[in-house]
Amino acid sequence: LYFYLAFIFFIPVCFFVALYYNVIIGWSIFYLGSSFQYPLPWENCPTEGNSTVKECAASSPTAYFWYRKALDITDSIEETGEFNPIITGCLLAAWVIVCLAMYKGIKSTGKVMYFSSVFPYVVLLCFLIRGVTLDGASEGIKFMFYPRLEIWADVQVWRQAATQVFFALGLGFGSVIAYSSYNPRNNNCYRDAFTVSGVNLMTSVLATLVVFAVLGFRAKTIATECVKRNMKATFEAMSSTPFPDLLINASDVENMTLNEYEHWYRTRGQQLNISGYNITACSLEEELKQGVEGTGLAFIAFTEAMTLFPGSPFWSALFFLMLLNLGLSTMFGTMAGILTPLTDTFKTLRNHKFLFTACSCAVGFLIGLMFTQRCGNYFVAMFDDYSATLPLIIVVIFQTFSVAWVYGADRFLEDLKLMLDRPVPVVYKYMWKYVCPVAMVGLLGASLLKMILERPTYIAWNREKASKEDLPYPGWALAVLSTLIVVAFLPVPIGFIHYLLLERLGQSPADAEAGYMPCATTDTDLTPLDTLPRSAGDPSSFSPLLEENQDTHLQNGQIEHFQSSAV
Repeated sequence: LYFYLAFIFFIPVCFFVALYYNVIIGWSIFYLGSSFQYPLPWENCPTEGNSTVKECAASSPTAYFWYRKALDITDSIEETGEFNPIITGCLLAAWVIVCLAMYKGIKSTGKVMYFSSVFPYVVLLCFLIRGVTLDGASEGIKFMFYPRLEIWADVQVWRQAATQVFFALGLGFGSVIAYSSYNPRNNNCYRDAFTVSGVNLMTSVLATLVVFAVLGFRAKTIATECVKRNMKATFEAMSSTPFPDLLINASDVENMTLNEYEHWYRTRGQQLNISGYNITACSLEEELKQGVEGTGLAFIAFTEAMTLFPGSPFWSALFFLMLLNLGLSTMFGTMAGILTPLTDTFKTLRNHKFLFTACSCAVGFLIGLMFTQRCGNYFVAMFDDYSATLPLIIVVIFQTFSVAWVYGADRFLEDLKLMLDRPVPVVYKYMWKYVCPVAMVGLLGASLLKMILERPTYIAWNREKASKEDLPYPGWALAVLSTLIVVAFLPVPIGFIHYLLLERLGQSPADAEAGYMPCATTDTDLTPLDTLPRSAGDPSSFSPLLEENQDTHLQNGQIEHFQSSAV
């Protein structure tokens, strides 16, 4: 029961994530294709007649290109609009790539993963070397390590942190479980857990250094332009200002640093502001605090920073090629979390793996068309916030409860001891039974309480104001996001009832699908796991069936062959 339930928990969550995540891959394909031109199309504002487009002039070239050229977004989620043909084509291309990479299972994805996993590290190192040489990079990195303790009380911060851990480590998705099913029984999963977590930590630090180095450069560039703009306004006010001590030499402005301007603003500039002149602080720290989150980080902030790089098309193409590879790597794991458990359980699907994979991708594309509408970005945000985050927390709670309490933490530790041939520290027992469930239940309760007390909102783009604004979800959208949470959780009671019915009939889920009937004999000889020979569960014990340099995947008593080089 425990493993059967844990087995089916993650399929709906993987499906929801795959739906909207491939849209982000489609956006990356669009930007990658747009990067092969000079100057970059988001580098300057377009013109209408002899004047700059008003929406672009009031925001920025990168924001205008993202919201108007790429998405052609509506002002709210209630304005649907027609389909975006370019983004629809990019979404189709993304699903075709995923289908071709997945149709042979681990044999095809394993080979693709060699490139898609290694290439992003090469690009990140290139960006890090380039980023630390930029003016303002040190300020951005300092800001990264500066603690902001006041945000620790925000439930949303902890929920986003949990989501990041789930996405980064594949917890609750089933992708890790799907991939690990190809390992031999005596694989050192204890070492693998530490290796994956350590590599993920180092990768996160590397990526964060790159992000804040580039954001620091962007913030300093914006602040410097602000200083020049304010100084120009100051000189225009010099002839009419009643404060002689506000005068500043023009020669001082050219070499004025941000620190010097900040001192001047505190002592003199504020008096001009009080007198009616629009003189601002031009604070580098405030620019960094504003930041950009979500899709805007990649498609607005980074694209804006790269327009200031020498050879900007090269860096832009490199960046979006990296995003494409990262997105595909995640999609391969997510789709494996859907396809592998279903093909392992149902023989019919296993015998028609290519057709099943193609049909799954086709269904994903057709449903994903909702994200290619002009209001599609709002649905992407909805799915990201409510079809993945909260359901993932629920899934992890039930998976932990199933293993630690139903199956038994002590029993699970004994299984690990037999697999690893050495004991596992007992501290994990208390982590599984108490610490993790309490933390997840507390986070889930706080998140649900916040949803009840505060009406959920989304960030919309106002075309007239050329700025973002928070809007409450309409009633029908609240019903949709509630349905997403319920549907993602629905396999839990359904799977439990299904298992109990099969258990009453004396069948396992796999036997029921295969059409096997329970045997009436009472001569069953059940040998305890710890008394079996060491080779009993090891695929190498089936050596007469294997070809040289091959591994096996044992599924329902059958051995599937695949080249070991694919893993």
